[in-house]
Order: sequence, then structure tokens, then C-alpha cells
Amino acid sequence: MTTENLISEIRKKKSFLCIGLDVDLEKIPEFLLKEEDPIFSFNKAIIDATHQYAVAYKPNIAFYEAYGLKGWKSLEKTINYLNEKYSEIFTIADAKRGDIGNTSSRYAKAFFEDLGFDAVTVAPYMGKDSVEPFLAFKNKHTILLALTSNEGAFDFQTKKIDGEELYKQVLKTSKQWKNSGNLMYVVGATKAEYLAEVRKIIPNGFLLVPGVGAQGGSLKEVCKYGLTENIGLLVNSSRGIIYASNTNEFAEAAAREAKTIQLEMKAILGEFF
Repeated sequence: MTTENLISEIRKKKSFLCIGLDVDLEKIPEFLLKEEDPIFSFNKAIIDATHQYAVAYKPNIAFYEAYGLKGWKSLEKTINYLNEKYSEIFTIADAKRGDIGNTSSRYAKAFFEDLGFDAVTVAPYMGKDSVEPFLAFKNKHTILLALTSNEGAFDFQTKKIDGEELYKQVLKTSKQWKNSGNLMYVVGATKAEYLAEVRKIIPNGFLLVPGVGAQGGSLKEVCKYGLTENIGLLVNSSRGIIYASNTNEFAEAAAREAKTIQLEMKAILGEFF
């Protein structure tokens, strides 16, 4: 999916909602555990109920790897279902990969070619040669961890080196990498006040913003500092949507939560455009 395709879908749905598919068998409705593939059954129901309100889905790979081969099969079935039935949806493998060149190229092939994701999250710590193998794939997107929403983000990301915060140096350096036009960036919603600084460096690129909802981030604050004329935001909500209920009506409850966020996004877009 190209960036233009994504922008078109955002404008069509009046939504820039990304739903995180972080499936924990201890949290899904108990009746689903009787299914042959509980994870996929849960995901399929969530996707079918919420796709009209979302433009992207983001499985966190750890929640699938934790269940071994069965979990990986569930992930494969989930991405195949999205690609076959809802091809207009932007798909993100939240894998946070990153290693030396040859290893990164294998990670990229796994998520972009074998599984068919549109994007993958990547850690920048090892630098240029760990990220460029992901950027080599045409019409695929590499989402670089820039300023995350967790408490430990302050351990390194905001530390100053030669008078400038590390996350700013990561942003500036990444713009020099080959095929940097394929980059997007993770900026946590709990760091909304930093978005203005991020936009000085990355004025037009897409930002994936986790932390709205269960982690306490404010959608209005994120949009105040982060929206661009081409939207430029994908705001993620995971637990607040997919675990809105653990009853037989879990999918309907998820749809209500997704619709509530989408309507708020629609109103915000109406104020900006």
C-alpha cells in the first residue's frame, strides 16, 4: 500500500484509527477457547466488527510468538484474512526488529514478503545498516521507534548529547538514509507535547501514535501538535477496543468503542479541514 492509498482511505473513512491486535488468551472471552484457533477466531470477529471505523490493524508480534508455532499460524491466518477480505486496510507488524544488515533483510522478507504486511516497526539503535534493508522494499513502510510512550523512554531517548535530545538526532539522521521516504515514526501519545518538536524535523511524514486510551494519552492533544495537511497520523488503540467486553457480545462492544474514537476523529478532522 502506498502512502497515497493510506491517505485516501483516511479521508474516505474520516478516521486515522489503528487497532492493535494484542491477543492474550487469558483475556479473551472464555467460550472462544473451545475454538480450533481461539486467537484467529477472536481477531476475525474484532476485524469484521470494526473495519469500517479503522484504517489500520497492528498485531503485536510478541503476543503471537508467545504461543509458539500455533501463535505464528494464528498471525498468518489473521494477516491473510485482512489482505484477502479487507485489502484497503493498512497492516503493521509491531515487531520492533533491528539487527545487522543480513539479519535485517531476513526480518524484512519475513514480514513483507512471506506474511505480506504493509509496514513493520524497527528499532534504530544499531543505525543505518540495520534499517536500510527494510527500506529497500518498494511500497512497504518502516516505522522507526523515535519517542515511545513507556516510562523508560526517558532513560535514553530524551537525554541530551552535544546539547540535543537523542530522539531528535535519530529523526535527523534517519532522513539521510537511502529510501528514507518509506519511513514512518513511532511517537507516543503520552509524549504529545513533544510532537511539535518532532514536526519541526518531520513536517510531513506519518507518525504512529500509541498510548491513546488505556495509557492515558489525549487524542485532541495529539492532533493539536501532530496533524498535517495530509493527516500524517495513525493513532493506535489496543486494549480499550479489543477488550471492551469479555462476554459473548465482545465484538459489538469493540465496535462501539472503535466508533466512538472514529467519531471523535471525524469531528477533529472537520475542525482542521
